[in-house]
Amino acid sequence: MKRIKELVTLGSGDLIGTSLSAIFWFFLAAQIKPDEYGQLQWFISIAGILSSVALIANTSTLTVYVAKKIPIQSTLNVISLLFSLILALIIIIFLPSFHIIDSGVLLIAYVINSLVVGDILGKKHFRDHAILTVVQKGLTCGLGFLFYYLFGYEAVIFALIISYILHYKRLVSLFKEVKIDLKLLKQKKEFIFSNYLNSSILVGTVGAGHIDKIIITPLLGYAVLGNYSLGMQIIAIMMIFTNIVYKFMLSYDSTNSNLRNLKILVVLLSIFLALTGFFLGPIIIEIYFPNYADIKTAIEVMSLNIIPATVGLIFQSKLLSQEKSRQVLIGTLASVVGLTIGMIILGPILGMIGLAYSLISSSIIKVIIFGIMVRNSHLRRI
Repeated sequence: MKRIKELVTLGSGDLIGTSLSAIFWFFLAAQIKPDEYGQLQWFISIAGILSSVALIANTSTLTVYVAKKIPIQSTLNVISLLFSLILALIIIIFLPSFHIIDSGVLLIAYVINSLVVGDILGKKHFRDHAILTVVQKGLTCGLGFLFYYLFGYEAVIFALIISYILHYKRLVSLFKEVKIDLKLLKQKKEFIFSNYLNSSILVGTVGAGHIDKIIITPLLGYAVLGNYSLGMQIIAIMMIFTNIVYKFMLSYDSTNSNLRNLKILVVLLSIFLALTGFFLGPIIIEIYFPNYADIKTAIEVMSLNIIPATVGLIFQSKLLSQEKSRQVLIGTLASVVGLTIGMIILGPILGMIGLAYSLISSSIIKVIIFGIMVRNSHLRRI
């Protein structure tokens, strides 16, 4: 009952928060042209990519170590913040423009968010996570509407920066709780570095939907990116429960708790949601987003991606909880290569449907490799 209560607490925050955020992004997509929506997503993706590069202490690493009561978070936080500041200054100095300056500051906000969330999940403070999520997403929605009407869609990025205001305050308090200890960094360097390459750079860019957007823009333009981004926003809504369970799983897998029934449930739900998106997705696009006709057919294939993406997160949680980040790195790298090759080859030939096939193929590659790694890990323990 305790776990159910914790899951409901965590889930309610993510559900409400994601819904508030989705309301704004769907509204914005309906108000502006696909190429304008794509351009906005492009600059947000720049911040996402660079924040992933800066995150030496990603959410997964912090969750695992905090759950195991290893006081290393302040050390990792300082390094990540330093990297994020350096990257922000580089892009602001060498690529000065209104959008780039906003992207530079946004990447720091993304880093702070990841650091705070990792600490909260590791401590299993799911109520605090729910509150922070609802407030941040609520501010995204409220400030997003306000800034759009006052300054235009270009000011939305600045609204995102302000929305993380409570995370900034929380991060300051973390440094007061745990002292910096470089000795721990040396002891745990292998897992930290491997998981940095995997969760920060690879999962951060692919899983968060950044690298695909960076690939699409030079190949097919902002209009196609706008269509693709809308499709991914719809998929993100259907992946809410999976992402909630992943945060919950990683914390409990790290302490060797049995969550078998929960994992079965989330897979069954993913199948249901995938089929729902397959049949209803085109109808929703046609009714509510008539300017985004290019995504109408591709949304069917993109919806099916929910199934392998869900199974992949279950395997990933198990591997990371055992500090087997190198195995996760291998599977994710293969997935990235598959996604990149697929989009470069199929995108120009088949358009949106080619991008959708590339997306689901990359998830299947990851699931196969992760499944083999989990099985081998289990056999070795036996």
